[in-house]
Amino acid sequence: MEKYDVIIIGGGPAGLTAGLYAARSRLKSIMFERISPGGQVLNTEQIDNYPGFADGIAGWELVDNMAKQAEKFGLQIVSKEVESIDISGEWQKINTSDKESALAKTVIISTGAIPKRLNIPGEEKFTGKGISFCATCDGAFYRGLDVAVIGGGDAAVEEAIFLTKFSPKVSIIHRRDQLRATKILQEKAMANEKIKFIWDTIPLSVNGNDEVESLKLKNVKTGKESDFPVKGVFLFVGLDPATVFMPQGIKKDKKGFIITNDNMETNVPGFFAAGDCRSKILRQVSTAVGDGATAAFAAEKYIEGL
Repeated sequence: MEKYDVIIIGGGPAGLTAGLYAARSRLKSIMFERISPGGQVLNTEQIDNYPGFADGIAGWELVDNMAKQAEKFGLQIVSKEVESIDISGEWQKINTSDKESALAKTVIISTGAIPKRLNIPGEEKFTGKGISFCATCDGAFYRGLDVAVIGGGDAAVEEAIFLTKFSPKVSIIHRRDQLRATKILQEKAMANEKIKFIWDTIPLSVNGNDEVESLKLKNVKTGKESDFPVKGVFLFVGLDPATVFMPQGIKKDKKGFIITNDNMETNVPGFFAAGDCRSKILRQVSTAVGDGATAAFAAEKYIEGL
């Protein structure tokens, strides 16, 4: 069974930065990533708020550069899914989907978060067949068709703006009477003639036979219900942490995000968390990168203490 100084689980910006710092510190390091490095950033067409890129940069390009840089310094990136972690022994044991295991002095969890579901009738039926969680991935399928975006945060507004490249009308449906997105995004959306807003409204169901035909909506202030014709629905109503495989002893907040201190240390010695899976106020590429660097540095100091 192979032994490592650091095992990183999850290959988004936090994990890739942790891998870069760990590898440069000459720690024997490996990253397990279920599909390929990048995480949610792969679904972002353009990143305008990452420092150093005055004209922005494509999400895939940024994380591709991060991965190449980390591998250049010796990080081993392996496409395997982690199924469980055993923290009961002297070494932390990582069990992967191919039934192989690896041992580590330290573990950095950087698995990110996944889009939250609405849990309404029709959602399961039409997911992937009219309901999407990624405009960059699926927007082109709705060329010439009216679509709806559910949500009011940065992701919802960014994706709505992107969808106007294909759709003649993009309706943002939000349960409040104002958006939560940053002001610059709000200004862009409100200046776009293709974007319409439906305030104080929640979806009750997604309707159709073989394809999405409409949303049943409810105004939360008046209680009035209505049918809203639409051909595609994009959901951006928040995130859930991707931590289903986590050991029971790791402390989490009420939403399931991992609790750490400022050094990214969890309540279990040698066990760190970084990025969107961590309980914190802001989830952005820049904060994930900071988390990853801190986690790797703290892991190095922990190993030195052993």
